[in-house]
Amino acid sequence: MNSATPTPSKARFGKYIGIYLAIILFVCAFGLGVLAGQAYYVRKQIQNENGQIEISKVINLNRTLNKSDEVNFYQFWEIWDKIKQKYVNTNVKDVDLFYGAIEGMVYALGDPYSVYMVPKTADEFAKDLSGEFEGIGAEIGIKGGQLTVVAPLTDSPAEKAGLRAGDKILSIDKASTFGMDVNTAVSQIRGKAGTEVVLVITRNGAGKAFEVKITREKINVPSVNFSWQGDKVAYIRVLQFNEDTETDFDRYVSRLAKEGAKGIVLDLRNNPGGFLDTAVSMSSEWIENGVIVSEKSENGYGKDHPVVGGHRLVGYKTVVLVNGGSASASEIVAGALQDHGKAIVLGEKTFGKGSVQDFETFEDGSALKLTVAEWYTPNGRNINKDGIRPDIEFKEDWENEKIGEDKMLEKALELLTAKQWPPEKDKIVTTTTAEKAP
Repeated sequence: MNSATPTPSKARFGKYIGIYLAIILFVCAFGLGVLAGQAYYVRKQIQNENGQIEISKVINLNRTLNKSDEVNFYQFWEIWDKIKQKYVNTNVKDVDLFYGAIEGMVYALGDPYSVYMVPKTADEFAKDLSGEFEGIGAEIGIKGGQLTVVAPLTDSPAEKAGLRAGDKILSIDKASTFGMDVNTAVSQIRGKAGTEVVLVITRNGAGKAFEVKITREKINVPSVNFSWQGDKVAYIRVLQFNEDTETDFDRYVSRLAKEGAKGIVLDLRNNPGGFLDTAVSMSSEWIENGVIVSEKSENGYGKDHPVVGGHRLVGYKTVVLVNGGSASASEIVAGALQDHGKAIVLGEKTFGKGSVQDFETFEDGSALKLTVAEWYTPNGRNINKDGIRPDIEFKEDWENEKIGEDKMLEKALELLTAKQWPPEKDKIVTTTTAEKAP
């Protein structure tokens, strides 16, 4: 079970941990002599009259408040002391109060994708990105203020139980999700393989809310699937932009020219996202120069992510499949290929998860995931606000498709083998009927 993937860069996530620890070790080694000389002076500054270390003095040591500061940190420590002295349960640990205070501070931002993670949660998040975890195999996020299924992973317990992209989760094992953040929801849905979780959900067109019972399993997320379709059309399904995606994708791309591919279907449906670097390198296989995606924030910060090496798929007729479960890194790829005129985007409007998170780990194993900007396509579209609208809208027919049937894929193959290329855009292909609850 994942939270809607925040598209961290591997440079920020994978390499950061090693660099951070290296810096810590270097600073510790270099600073031992200096610290030895200053230790007595600092200790006297932060001790109270009884010789005990006061946390408030540690925090405020050498800190100068500027005129804009309206926060009295001594009130925080006053409340801390009152809890320690008067709270009925004397078993409360300092570390729990400490973590709780930080979690509350980040929660106050009102951003579902900015999260402070205690060490255990941070470790689980890292496992999610590696592609192995135990749970139901679904990506969740916040949409319209409600806990929402971004996408069930292919062949996961969630998909087998009938969970769909866009489902709103009202409760988890009878606990209401009202006001619940993503990480709390993930921790409640996640569990040991073989155990069961009961979700109450609502679905567009389904009428009343209904229960979905799901048995948890060990989830091994495949990165990329490949097959030949029709008359030498390469079908590449990218399920997640995790640690293995770039290697797997590269292996399949190397086959296309050798085996005479006449077209490509890039399937990003129900792909919740992942690493930014992988999205940029994948897009660069079709795009020769220019920008893949840009980061922008209200404080004036901006950064372009340009094309990198590759370009092996330039000139191939390509159709990209998307739906409401395509999010984050998936939207970056679809938006870049669409804006550069390298592919036709077919399907439904994407999820609209276009915020940029920095991910930092700390000495104790905890981590902070903080939104610092929003994604914009090469033509300046705000992914977080608008999502990616397809060139040709095709609404999936969940109820009437037979097992193993994929009408959207069939439509993509039809477009690639038609005499006219590129096909007429801004068309709507409707095959849906009113959806009913399973």
